[in-house]
Amino acid sequence: MLRPLNKNVVLKKEAEEKKTASGIILTESTKDKPSVAVVVAVGKDCEAKIKENDRVVYKEYSGTKVKMDEVEYIIIEDEDILAVVE
Repeated sequence: MLRPLNKNVVLKKEAEEKKTASGIILTESTKDKPSVAVVVAVGKDCEAKIKENDRVVYKEYSGTKVKMDEVEYIIIEDEDILAVVE
């Protein structure tokens, strides 16, 4: 498990749907896709009003990607989180 330090937050990017319910395969297009992820852990000095399991929108090209146990996480500063999805 990753434990973020200071103002960092650990995110897990949501899986993107590759196929529609009727079986149509969707092509990948990063344009117009929001950067949405689930909060896995929050650093003790984090000032953002977020908690574990919140869905958040974050700046697209920020953070550091880390792969552990075949799962990819993003470690990001709390100020790069733009919104909480409700």
